[in-house]
Amino acid sequence: MKSLWILIAGISFLFTSCGGSDDGTSDQDSIAAPIAKKEEHIFTEHGNKRIDNYHWMRLTDDQKNATTPDAQTQDVLDYLNAENDYLKKKMSHTEVLQEKLYNEMVARIDPNDASVPVTENGYSYYDRFEADQDYGLYCRKKLTDSTEEIILNGPELGKDLAYFDIGGYQVSPDNTIICYGIDTVSRRNYTLYFKDLATGKIFDDRIENTVGNAVWANDNKTVFYTKRDPQTLRDCYIYRHVLGTDSKSDVLVYEEKDETFSCEVYRSKSKNYLMIVSYQTMSTEYRFLDANNPTAEWKVVQPRIRGLEYRVVDFGTDFYVVTNHEAKNFRLMKTPIAKSTKENWVEVIAHREDVMLEGIEIFQDYLVVSERKNGVTQQRIIKWADKSEHYIEFTEPAYFSYCHDNLDFNTTKLRYSYSSLTTPFTIYEYDMATKEKVVLKADKIIDKNFKPENYTSERIYAEAADGTMIPISLVYKKGLEKNGKNPLLLYAYGSYGANTEPYFSMHRLSLLDRGFVYAIAHVRGGQEMGRQWYEDGKLLKKKNTFTDFIDCAEYLIEQKYTSSNHLYADGASAGGLLMGAIVNMRPDLWNGVIAGVPFVDVISTMWDETIPLTTSEFDEWGNPKDKTFYDYMLSYSPYDNVQAKDYPNMLVTTGYWDSQVQYWEPAKWVAKLREMKTDKNLLLLSCNMEVGHGGASGRFQRYKEVALEYAFLLSLEGIKE
Repeated sequence: MKSLWILIAGISFLFTSCGGSDDGTSDQDSIAAPIAKKEEHIFTEHGNKRIDNYHWMRLTDDQKNATTPDAQTQDVLDYLNAENDYLKKKMSHTEVLQEKLYNEMVARIDPNDASVPVTENGYSYYDRFEADQDYGLYCRKKLTDSTEEIILNGPELGKDLAYFDIGGYQVSPDNTIICYGIDTVSRRNYTLYFKDLATGKIFDDRIENTVGNAVWANDNKTVFYTKRDPQTLRDCYIYRHVLGTDSKSDVLVYEEKDETFSCEVYRSKSKNYLMIVSYQTMSTEYRFLDANNPTAEWKVVQPRIRGLEYRVVDFGTDFYVVTNHEAKNFRLMKTPIAKSTKENWVEVIAHREDVMLEGIEIFQDYLVVSERKNGVTQQRIIKWADKSEHYIEFTEPAYFSYCHDNLDFNTTKLRYSYSSLTTPFTIYEYDMATKEKVVLKADKIIDKNFKPENYTSERIYAEAADGTMIPISLVYKKGLEKNGKNPLLLYAYGSYGANTEPYFSMHRLSLLDRGFVYAIAHVRGGQEMGRQWYEDGKLLKKKNTFTDFIDCAEYLIEQKYTSSNHLYADGASAGGLLMGAIVNMRPDLWNGVIAGVPFVDVISTMWDETIPLTTSEFDEWGNPKDKTFYDYMLSYSPYDNVQAKDYPNMLVTTGYWDSQVQYWEPAKWVAKLREMKTDKNLLLLSCNMEVGHGGASGRFQRYKEVALEYAFLLSLEGIKE
């Protein structure tokens, strides 16, 4: 429970003033930055000595949740509130601009937006918003009746809550009961509830500390759900619950004991099977269960092997397996369900060096293969009967397309989404037999001045130091001159093999229309250019991510899109690590940097296996208890490499309840930067005391955070409105 004392904690004796102005403006010279107290904490690892003067900022969950703060907690709250107060004062000259930005972003949103209906089991399901409501209404209609039924009322459920999120919902096979998850803390811990859809009655069943959804067996009374380790938040327990019973008596059907793995449960597209998948960076393992027999024994598809990844889809009597088995960029295999281990796998689509096989959709008459070539997605349609094939045509240089909500096997209609840096998200229904496509919905931009043709999108390539060509996707207002004077915001993520897609953003228009160029650096560590692209940006090759980003920035300057006086960088979470690294490596290259929820204290976090996500990420960053990885991680860890030198203007954001990158990492980083930096540039910390990793909930509140970030950038450019 977020207690009132979090909000009213004052600023105590642990701060002293530091003279001078961060931005050089005379009217703000008297605003003193908070300086955190120093308490030496010594780490000795592998014979090395590390001193952390701000280790005291780390609180336990018990301390954060206590009714009354202890002395340490009070000190932390005082510091965070002091930083928030300093942020407010230093950005006070932008308050009118922030309000204008927020209002124009919100004004672009369709106030009565609704999703495209999805047909399932005799009903059409959709969600919709009503004007001025932060949360949606989840609805359905019988296919034989046009009467709307509101199955979950978001505005009502989230009323008066500082944070609210519906993790997911599942309706029972007989359409009578809905199971849904709610998080009111922003720590990714959801409580499951059950509701009778005929009467509206909420069942007494309550299941806490889950991932947010459950899957039904075909008996309409049994559900399976994933529970978290309360300390590490690792998803590691699968339970079976029977409706109407006490959750304390739920049966543990699977425990993932390997601390580097997590697990989840879902229902297959055919509805014939329930599936448990255990996964980590380097391998996966699936179990399956007949959905008609929820108390039966689970069977393993293929036992886990280090380095073997696979995903399965059932179709008839077979499993179709997308796997990296002897195929770095993955291939498609087929195997009988009764004989599912890899010695029975038969190849359907071979491995290709220049194409990444990302996923499949199976239909009665067609196979749809989602592929990635030259960094962009494409959809390949194959007819089962004669193996004829074709690709859906896309014409823009950089775009994003993906299949979704294809719940029916027996149809020729494929539903997919498309977006680019200039094209709002559009959902198509594509007839795989006739090649005709119909727009089901295009995101409506409520702005009379917006026209896609007013903007230009490009795909260019920067050469990295080792000769690798790094893709950059750009968008800007048409007519822009490449004279080196344009403000440019360069974004990247570059970890976990996650792709940074060139999709449209409504709020980004507020930068583009004020003369900004927006660019995405598709650096190594993502998977845009294939599996090797990911492997070349992780573990002992992680620095490629950082140098790629720097090389992209220098190329953009060389090509006169911008200059270092007008260049800005942005990244969040693992992308925040990237921001921390590049300001240490090349602080002179940027006029400003936004580091969102940044993972910057790499050694301390990865050493401590009690911190959420640590054990599951050893294959991403390395385990620092191995000296080889320790030395390498220490060489780039942003917190450990802060030096006495000039740094660019910086805005750092975090959430007090963040479970993925704990608040103390960015808080300690800012404190150390304040102590060490030799410049008078802005250094701001924004700590949202009510939220976690994803920021504010609701479709409107989040734009206040975006408005702050944009005002920070625009202010540095001297743009006041």
